[in-house]
Amino acid sequence: MAEPDDLTLLDQWRAGDAKAGQTLFRRHFDSIYGFFENKVSSGAEDLTQATFLACMRAREQFRGDSSFRTYLFTIARHELYRVLSARKRDTDKLDFNISSIADLVSTPGTKLARNEEHRHLIEALQQLPVEQQVLLELHYWQGLEIAQLAQVFEAQDGAIRVRLHRARKALETRLQKTTPVDAWMRSFSVPS
Repeated sequence: MAEPDDLTLLDQWRAGDAKAGQTLFRRHFDSIYGFFENKVSSGAEDLTQATFLACMRAREQFRGDSSFRTYLFTIARHELYRVLSARKRDTDKLDFNISSIADLVSTPGTKLARNEEHRHLIEALQQLPVEQQVLLELHYWQGLEIAQLAQVFEAQDGAIRVRLHRARKALETRLQKTTPVDAWMRSFSVPS
């Protein structure tokens, strides 16, 4: 018998079935953990738990306008920004369209790099503004399409296409590559 889909599990969880909620979290834990893993030097597990806790608190608010997975990444994005904002020590307003993970976190999370090229990619991603890094990772490593990214970033599809194009170009510049990064990014699996 096939396992129920996310929305069925969510409905069961809302009806009081704790096991359905646990199944839902188990199904998405690795993806959400991977989302945080190369953005913070420590605390990926705490951020993952905070994401699921926020989801648990707001489970009645999910309207089904997107996939449950997309909804979780939206929450994860907000959790990441909350933590990065709290770490910012000076009084300057934090702008995730400009600040990079390398600017915000004292030690880059490159411990996951399995080889020199992968390490180079992670370092280049961390030099991008947070918004661009998150956009590229969600698109290439988590497989989110334009409409799903629009949900996560609370933007229009056209704006996401433009942002994705700019993020690719910025990464190409950081990597000093003359060829498009599409296939190259996809050649690396989600950091684990």
